[in-house]
Amino acid sequence: MPEPHLRAADADRSAVATVLGEHMAAGRLTVAEYEERLQRAYAAKTYGELAELTADLPAGAAVPVPAAQPEVPARGGGWHGADAWAWRSWASTAVIVISIWAITSLASWELLYFWPVWVIGPWGAVLLAQTFFGDDEDDADDDEPGPQELPGR
Repeated sequence: MPEPHLRAADADRSAVATVLGEHMAAGRLTVAEYEERLQRAYAAKTYGELAELTADLPAGAAVPVPAAQPEVPARGGGWHGADAWAWRSWASTAVIVISIWAITSLASWELLYFWPVWVIGPWGAVLLAQTFFGDDEDDADDDEPGPQELPGR
């Protein structure tokens, strides 16, 4: 940092706040320590006050990278356009709107107009079309190697 008596700018305060956040994420600071230092960082007027906030923390310490999570396929097995999640969403919505229609029909003691068809009909038609005629973008990408498959990496 420049000379400690010089006044700090907002960008300097933000940079120190970012560093403090990284150290908290790495487990070097508790949440209470982080909050206290963050308040002091935004209240600091000089570079010296900002330097005090990180003096006991390692400089340039690499923040550990979390372990890679296993890749979850975006599409259900064997489906082309619409995946299983989309169909489950449609089915649960269908159950809800048909239940509302049935309860209101029973409460009025007459068979009301079947309005759920306007909710589940078009949505189901689109999902059906996507399932049978949808463009499966994942299959097209399988022919080209990804960055992790390139030689020398």
